[in-house]
Amino acid sequence: MEHKPFLTENDLQIGSWQNFERAVCRLLICEGYENVRLVGGTGDKGADVVATRNGKRFVYQIKHWAKPIGSAVVDETLKALRFYKADIPVIVSLSGFNTAARERQQELMGNRVPLQLLGPADLQRRAKSLPPTIETGIARLYQEPIIQSIVRSWNDGSKCGLVVMATGLGKTFTAAESIRRIGAKSDIKVLILAHTNELVYQLERSFWPFLRHDQRTAVWNGYENLTDEIMTNSDLVFACHRSVAERLKQFGDIPDFDLVLVDECHHVGGDMYLEIIDKMSAGKPHGPYLLGLTATPWRPDDVNLEDYFGPPLASVDMVFGLKKGYLSNVDYRMHTDNIDWENLTKLKGDQFSPKYINRTLFITEWNDAVIDELRSVWDEIERPRALVFCGTIDHAITMRDKINSLGFCRAEALYSNTSGYGKLTSADRSRILCDFYDGAIQVLCAVDILNEGIDVPDVNIIVFQRVTHSRRIFVQQLGRGLRLSKHKDSVIVLDFVSDIRRFAAGLDLQRNLESSGRMGSVSARINSKVTFKRVGEDDDRTADFLRQWLRDVAAIENAADDASVLRFPPQELSGRD
Repeated sequence: MEHKPFLTENDLQIGSWQNFERAVCRLLICEGYENVRLVGGTGDKGADVVATRNGKRFVYQIKHWAKPIGSAVVDETLKALRFYKADIPVIVSLSGFNTAARERQQELMGNRVPLQLLGPADLQRRAKSLPPTIETGIARLYQEPIIQSIVRSWNDGSKCGLVVMATGLGKTFTAAESIRRIGAKSDIKVLILAHTNELVYQLERSFWPFLRHDQRTAVWNGYENLTDEIMTNSDLVFACHRSVAERLKQFGDIPDFDLVLVDECHHVGGDMYLEIIDKMSAGKPHGPYLLGLTATPWRPDDVNLEDYFGPPLASVDMVFGLKKGYLSNVDYRMHTDNIDWENLTKLKGDQFSPKYINRTLFITEWNDAVIDELRSVWDEIERPRALVFCGTIDHAITMRDKINSLGFCRAEALYSNTSGYGKLTSADRSRILCDFYDGAIQVLCAVDILNEGIDVPDVNIIVFQRVTHSRRIFVQQLGRGLRLSKHKDSVIVLDFVSDIRRFAAGLDLQRNLESSGRMGSVSARINSKVTFKRVGEDDDRTADFLRQWLRDVAAIENAADDASVLRFPPQELSGRD
């Protein structure tokens, strides 16, 4: 059969302008560009895609117009070049370029501005020259049995599967490779669901390296007009669950799929996911295979994921990854300086809720001390790159300004869609992330935006400050720094805790890391550790005290705000300084 890679004339004509932009992203990734970011949208500052290759930053303006573009678009692209501090401007046009644009290109080339103008023929020629697939790497030792389990479950006629893998261990790689193998024998149509548009786009991008270049992908959400023709012609459809649920509610059905993958499936239990699973009969004998992926299978309600996805085909937790060396060594420093010991000695009675304890126990106003500690560890690490998790936008901006005032690094605040003071456009966020990737920014003071789905493997310092307790969010945030990278051998975690349940989580992690040094046939990594710190020194006394006080660590770590979790009074703290 004739090889017809994506970006054919038909693909370009029937697809939306958004699909055109993403197809260019796919081409760049397949060609080996790094840090490829889709920026396009309102407030994009004249850029649709930003990418890096051979140390140079490219800025792409992509036009899905019915007429050739002129010099005005060239001027817009030059503004984007300056805004993103890029080296090479590129304009991609569905309908080519007029004479004025060509003349402007020659003028700029004469002034050493290397403007590139690309039309459909250029894109198609580059797509045809791609190798069959990108080199995706070999599955890790623990991933291969999971992949085989998924494929075997499919081949044996099972209708559902659940995979639990901690952040940083490659659950998307595992799922994509499994689907690639399943589809190698016969073509299948796959629907991939996520609960946010950001995750939808990220998943599509993550799957591209596993696809033959003649396989098509499409996005289904509230921003793109996905026709039934495009859906039918696409091998994989990446969808926001809200859009699918609304279509099913309105029309009752959608085109057939062979496999439905739910990413971050701990969100299943909400009405929209239940509507989709029910109407598609996903996981049922007469419906598509249902595969769930999650790093954090805990839900605050009574929903049991196994009711929908069956018993886990595999469950690989963070401690497993740390002990076997599949995650970066972690030097976890849980700071106790903010414990109000005077108030602690006044606690009376035998039942305390986390909310009551937190209000009594912790001193929260100590930004300067946090920054001083960050500064003190900065020189411990080669090529330091830090994430500071903040509770509010105002707090993130304050931390950014205080860090920058010391001059030892450059910090920026990063947060999702907001209004009012400090609003960040998608262009602002993209530029910040590009600068962080390239090292021009060394610290991100983040609010929410880095909890799920964003990979930052070079991060080697994580600071937890004023973090609202949630076991799921804690694991996701910590996982941001545990990914392996050639530029680091460990991650330092500075946890300025303000929730008694966080101490329980720290004690539990400490206990698990210090347990038996062997798991299967692989020795534990002795460099991973959890220590309690006070004024720059180890605070073993507090650790011992908390370990006794928080006797039922698991119950406390997962307790609700008003639950009674402590059933005996604290010990005397005589001699405590």
